[in-house]
Amino acid sequence: MNYDMLLLRFGEFTLKGKNRNRFEKSVLQHIRSVLKPYPRVRIIREYGRSLVELNGESPVELIGVLRKVFGLVSISPVRVCPSELDPIISTAVTMMGQQAITDNTTFKVNARRVWKAFPHSSQEMNHLVGSPLLRTYPELKVKVKQPDIELRVEIREKETYLYYEVIPASGGYPLGTNGRAMLLLSGGIDSPVAGWSAMRRGLEIECVHFYSFPYTSQLAKEKVMELARLLSGYSGQIKLHLVPFTDVQTSFVGIGQENLIITFMRRAMLRIASLLAEREGALAIVTGDSLGQVASQTLPSMNVIGRATELPILRPLVTMDKNDIIQLAQDIGTFETSILPYEDCCTLFVPKSPTTNPNLNIVERTEASLIQLPALIQAAVEQTESIIIKPDMQLSDLGRGDAQNVVNEDWF
Repeated sequence: MNYDMLLLRFGEFTLKGKNRNRFEKSVLQHIRSVLKPYPRVRIIREYGRSLVELNGESPVELIGVLRKVFGLVSISPVRVCPSELDPIISTAVTMMGQQAITDNTTFKVNARRVWKAFPHSSQEMNHLVGSPLLRTYPELKVKVKQPDIELRVEIREKETYLYYEVIPASGGYPLGTNGRAMLLLSGGIDSPVAGWSAMRRGLEIECVHFYSFPYTSQLAKEKVMELARLLSGYSGQIKLHLVPFTDVQTSFVGIGQENLIITFMRRAMLRIASLLAEREGALAIVTGDSLGQVASQTLPSMNVIGRATELPILRPLVTMDKNDIIQLAQDIGTFETSILPYEDCCTLFVPKSPTTNPNLNIVERTEASLIQLPALIQAAVEQTESIIIKPDMQLSDLGRGDAQNVVNEDWF
């Protein structure tokens, strides 16, 4: 079907009173950014929503782009006609004729007379539009509650909008309106979902990935770059910090506390991420922790690990089931990359029986005995490579691998 406009509805931030204008300005800036490759479109701003004039651009392509804009709750493709009875009826009949109508198809007309000078009330228009539809398509059945097709007719002074689709978008808060945070991005399923969830709540994220050359391969690094690229499709670009972690990681081997190695590693990661956050002006750390999923994600473990930083640690997935996380990863497009069988640093030196209830005093006493640890952490920060990832970057073809060969949890 040929459409004339897209109707964009804003989300919960419209209830935020004095902050509303700031949020609307942010989401409109994001919309303009993603629509730059489509020079023929024109954005019309209205209270609580916006309209995009297509002017020949593909509605399907634009909907795919706009669905990733945080702050937009839904999108409707719209046909536009003059605000006169006959053109409204004619447009409604044409639109309905392009549906797959059967004997069981139900519908209703939902008219709204915004322009009060229009000679027919909203209730009258429901009948005036619905009756010709029933005559033209006798197999249709009227159903007031939850019909298969709800044709909405919005009558304004200059023109009338007709639409029936309401396509869900990302919702949440406009990107960056709630500050900046550092995302611990591994190669697993959970952390990209946590990053997406954080962005959906208005956070601008920068990704921090720890690699251990030569124990981890270039393919593992490219896999994480691809995950960052996929996330950048929701934000326009993302900064990725690649941290050399080999020296820090190996410093915990052979100290007689093998069951605590994961705890030491996680605490070191938080210290490094905190130093990067201070440098980048970030105010929190985001992780893919899900309560009880693995040894480092029990409540005692998270408590001891979290003591390594004074920054707030945000855990968007903390109470989610694994199946729900997987479903969300599939929805946002990161799942297939996450299950590629390339190792990350957290699969190295994993003890047979990692502790689920670490003792904070023992952990801190052991760390204090590692005289070189602060210098190793500082060196890792100084040697960190930071790159900007954008959605249109061409990365290596990683293939798809065998999902059964990869460990799916993030940051053991």
